[in-house]
Amino acid sequence: MVTVTNYVVRKTKDERTFVTLELSGKVELVQSQDTGKFYATRRRCSIPSTFDEVVAQSILGTQIEGEIVRVEAEPYDFINPKTGEVMALAYSWAYQPVGEKEPIGISKVSMMEED
Repeated sequence: MVTVTNYVVRKTKDERTFVTLELSGKVELVQSQDTGKFYATRRRCSIPSTFDEVVAQSILGTQIEGEIVRVEAEPYDFINPKTGEVMALAYSWAYQPVGEKEPIGISKVSMMEED
């Protein structure tokens, strides 16, 4: 199960607006490769929607069948805004509905406010 935890209004190249939904997976404990210590995190991605802001706001907290999965991606640099550390990553996160083979909403790793 994933949970709709936020929404963002975005613009296309031709300035049309649309709403994306942020989906979050379950809380996981991950071990740091640098320190060996464990920390809590959750996988997140964004998917496009046909909703307006009013509907998007009303469905926050809704749970949806499926999971957030790791997908291979073209390498990109990620800068940790808290530490300034630059990391080269070659994966993203995407939502995979139950019974489907192709994930949707591939999102690069990002730091969000609650991190």
